[in-house]
Amino acid sequence: MSISISGVTRMYGAQKALNNVSFEIAAGEVVGFLGPNGAGKSTMMKIITGYLPQTSGVVKVCGLDVTDDSLEYRNKIGYLPEHNPLYLDMYVKEYLKHVAGIYKLGKHATKRINEIIDITGLSPESTKKIGALSKGYRQRVGLAQALLPDPEVLILDEPTTGLDPNQIVEVRDLIKQVGEKKTIMLSTHIMQEVQAICERVIIINKGNLVANEKVSNLDALVSGKGHTISIEFASPVNSEELSAIEGVNSIECVSDNFFKINANKDIRKELFAWTVAQNKQLLTLNQEHQSMEDIFRGLTQ
Repeated sequence: MSISISGVTRMYGAQKALNNVSFEIAAGEVVGFLGPNGAGKSTMMKIITGYLPQTSGVVKVCGLDVTDDSLEYRNKIGYLPEHNPLYLDMYVKEYLKHVAGIYKLGKHATKRINEIIDITGLSPESTKKIGALSKGYRQRVGLAQALLPDPEVLILDEPTTGLDPNQIVEVRDLIKQVGEKKTIMLSTHIMQEVQAICERVIIINKGNLVANEKVSNLDALVSGKGHTISIEFASPVNSEELSAIEGVNSIECVSDNFFKINANKDIRKELFAWTVAQNKQLLTLNQEHQSMEDIFRGLTQ
């Protein structure tokens, strides 16, 4: 596993920021790390990057324990914090050379810098001062410095915060491109970002792990409300007749021919069979899925 978190607890005095949290992220996965403000996301990310020690539990990256292999451990991780700290008076290439010196890339530095500038799409702006760049390009510089030592794992904290819609798309595409070869843990409050980039989602709330699922399976975690199916006929239908179909919990009559049915299972087959038996004309038959925002609220409220 690229990231292995086992029974991690973190105390701030008497306050428990993380409570016995465990999860794993496999090599090559792009995983969303979500939670409301104060849930413990930043604390967990600081622990994973080796910035903050856990009170108890085990943290490993690429098989290395943060407490045993501190320097080698950190070499496995690239980190882009939410507030991207950059030297605004430095030129892009100058800054990346500075970072390369910190990582002691030596004679390979120039070649690696040119590769990263190409990968992150910084070529048109590479001769400018960082302070003259748009926020979107500053985020690219931040991502470039995180990628420079060729880490196996990337920790990205709110990478598209404050960007305009075009910049958001550009940075998302870049993250997806990088994610083809790296393990990425992405913290974000933007639900569309999770759907656009991530394969799996880890959600914490009040320091507790509340979800660890593929994005496509999240509906099942909050399915206590049952299945909602919308159905529209070409002519009016008696809702009481629909109520008699097995599995129906309740019916909302939007109009005399359009209904939203809450059922304890997916009853689309039964509804279609009833429509045929009653010689009705069917216009639409859809199972409605909850939005990512609804799922997030359902798990964290």
